[in-house]
Amino acid sequence: MRVAVSQFATTLDVQENQVTCLRMINEAAVCQPALIVLPQFCNTLFCHTEPGYKDRSQAWHQALDIDGPFLLAIAQQAKKHHCYIVINVTLRRDAASSWSPEQKKDAIKAGVSITTCLFSPFGQRLDQVDKQELEGRENDFFLSANQASTLTLTPLAKIGLLMGSDTMTFNTSRELALQGGQLFCNSISTFAHDQSHLHDPARACENKVFLATANKIGRLSATGSLSGAGHSQIVSPEGKVLAKMNHNEAGFVFADIDLENSAIAPNNKCRPDGTDVFIQRRPELYQALTLPIKKVAKHVDSDKVPETANVAIFATYKSNEQAIEDVCFYIENNLSDIIQLPELFFIADKTITNNAEQLADITSLSKQLIIQISSVLRPFQYVCTSLVIDGAHQAVLISEQGLLATQQQLHFCQRYQWTPLGNALTLVELPLEQGNIKLVMLTADDATIPEIVNVAALNQVHLLLVPFEIQEPGEVEYCLLSRAAEHRICILAASREQSFAAGCLSVDLLSDNANKKKQKLQKSTGFIANLSSGATLISERMSAKFTGYINQPLVKHQQGKITKALVHPIASCSK
Repeated sequence: MRVAVSQFATTLDVQENQVTCLRMINEAAVCQPALIVLPQFCNTLFCHTEPGYKDRSQAWHQALDIDGPFLLAIAQQAKKHHCYIVINVTLRRDAASSWSPEQKKDAIKAGVSITTCLFSPFGQRLDQVDKQELEGRENDFFLSANQASTLTLTPLAKIGLLMGSDTMTFNTSRELALQGGQLFCNSISTFAHDQSHLHDPARACENKVFLATANKIGRLSATGSLSGAGHSQIVSPEGKVLAKMNHNEAGFVFADIDLENSAIAPNNKCRPDGTDVFIQRRPELYQALTLPIKKVAKHVDSDKVPETANVAIFATYKSNEQAIEDVCFYIENNLSDIIQLPELFFIADKTITNNAEQLADITSLSKQLIIQISSVLRPFQYVCTSLVIDGAHQAVLISEQGLLATQQQLHFCQRYQWTPLGNALTLVELPLEQGNIKLVMLTADDATIPEIVNVAALNQVHLLLVPFEIQEPGEVEYCLLSRAAEHRICILAASREQSFAAGCLSVDLLSDNANKKKQKLQKSTGFIANLSSGATLISERMSAKFTGYINQPLVKHQQGKITKALVHPIASCSK
């Protein structure tokens, strides 16, 4: 199936915008796509961070009637080029086109919606979805939807319609993915790079779907100075970019996607080890108000959150007793407050955990490890990893006094199918010399589940500790970093270094030829994700140094045996 995304600028002249849309559809149709996706606000000029329209009357007159000439022309284009077309517009509610001038004046109070429409190759309007979560100045002029989005079933794919900031958080994409979605069409109008560089690939990767995003370029409002970031793109279920536009370029780009790919089959969306990403979900755990929270008592009588904390990732390349000795040597020669180790760091081949006799040896070694590591820790210094305790795989936090806190694995995964699962999230109030921080530990596949990270965030944690083993590059390139940005939470994630096949399908805009880059191995490692100050965006805008990112985590990738950084847990208090 060939998918095209188009990006262009619009104005406050609705007729001019109609001409632009028709021209861009004609241009994209040259590559004979099965589907074309257009940006948000195709009929108008609006930015949710700028003053926007003068009043509701202007919003009403800029909006379209559902059966009016603008959308009728789009339907005719879909029929002409025999393809599906996705377009986002502002829409007058009800059948306003047949009303008298006096009725229309009163109808302005009824409002306008931000709506995405899907037209079929036969010119039919198959679906229309109103925006659910309004943001910023949108609340002054538009109505929000009161119904959740659903999929549109077509002969080609199960299509989900997204718009605006929908992919900046996990919820809407997840709802559609759980319905069996295969292809999400995302119409946006943003000046920020966050969506295209981080959140879109994260949503594709965590839900095993293709994602086609069309963004604006040019000025985003009549009175503002912000310009559309462009970067319209098509992303694979692994989070790889299949085709992408430049940030300031008008035009289109396309990619051929394989909807027969078993990885995105509606009833078989699996991780590399064969774990079904939706079957492993446990909705009963995600009810934040009823989830049991275990609290570890703090040792410092203070509610102060430290401005900084010294953290480090240590990844030994040794095994068994030698690995433990290596870690102890590192601890004795470094002053980091929190030291993060990979999942079962002393075992190179995790498949041995499936052998009962070897699992017993690992359990014994885990007890020895706690004793040895705690003996070399100083006050207010901690080590996090995962161990096998009482026959269960769980994340642990070790202090000078021994085992301080545990977090049993919460979600099933094929790699550790032998372990019983926990039923509670452990919230640790951890004392440091300068105050206390709240943290949560997640191991195995747990941190790749957006719902459980959301529960942690709702409990106002400052730091997420992740002892894990990378299963696919998208986990560390996009998914976990998207969690840090979405929830404003620092993340310390350690893994043994992994190697994966690199390269993706590259499509030349001027050619019909698809060229495959040479396959080579790329290394994937853990990272330390820090937060920038909440005032960063404002100060950058005022000083004309805006980088294009609203809330990009500050990342230091795990490199070699030792990776150190300062994190700012106090910054998460501003979320």
